[in-house]
Amino acid sequence: MVRRFLSHLAAERGLAPNTLAAYRRDLVSLVEHFNSTATTLEQARPHDFTGYLREQTRQGKSTKTLARRVAAIRVLLRYMSSEGKDVELILQHIERPKPERSLPKILSRTHVNELIAAPDPNSPMFSRDVAILELLYASGLRASELCELPLRDVSLQVGCVRVLGKGRKERVVPIGRAAGIAIERYISETRPTLDKQRSDRLFLSRTGRPLERVALWQLIEKYAKKSGLYSRGVSPHTLRHCFASHLLSGGADLRVVQELLGHADVSTTQVYTHVDSDRIRAVHRKFHPRA
Repeated sequence: MVRRFLSHLAAERGLAPNTLAAYRRDLVSLVEHFNSTATTLEQARPHDFTGYLREQTRQGKSTKTLARRVAAIRVLLRYMSSEGKDVELILQHIERPKPERSLPKILSRTHVNELIAAPDPNSPMFSRDVAILELLYASGLRASELCELPLRDVSLQVGCVRVLGKGRKERVVPIGRAAGIAIERYISETRPTLDKQRSDRLFLSRTGRPLERVALWQLIEKYAKKSGLYSRGVSPHTLRHCFASHLLSGGADLRVVQELLGHADVSTTQVYTHVDSDRIRAVHRKFHPRA
């Protein structure tokens, strides 16, 4: 059942590989629990599902993990319902845990500039790495979106990139002057020496293969260490957070930022308004004479 369900998600809903992997992990955990209690997915009753979630809580799983697993189970149950299974009672018994408020880590503009300035000008990969850092900050792309970005979807004349995001939803994102200059330099100076296999991807590895997510994370980690920001847990997603937060703090409209990030729901984007209001309160407490 789980294998058939995952095939359905991949074929019908166009979910990203990482999302499918998360569904697989959560549902394998559920099936393994049922196996340990001599129950099958098809035979399980409401108390079997709630028992699994209680066991997850006893194991110390975070509220965020539990919420994700409940979401995966509910999607699976709806799929089972579409195949004629009576799962309505189970759905009524499975409650979504209230998610913990987790604010994204944001770097100051000064720290972002230090990170972008970290690549060594004498390195043969200098222009590529600067282009990557500039584009992440200028566009708010996810790591997978940057790695999978085709060269043909970069328009330096218009100053934007076309991105295929989650759920294969397409959006067009401006990249700004600094990122445009960095990308143009990379394309003219470095990419031709890397493109041994006539790849369609914008960013290539030293061997000419498309840049992979793991390599991107390692690259950001390297420059975070070099710029003294390693302790802040800097990752490709940190620059996405900075992109959104700095736009909002500069007066950008929330709905515009939602579109640029590719968020389906504006409530996902609203977390960045909390980040900015927290910063404002911190400044008030620090400098106001009667705070």
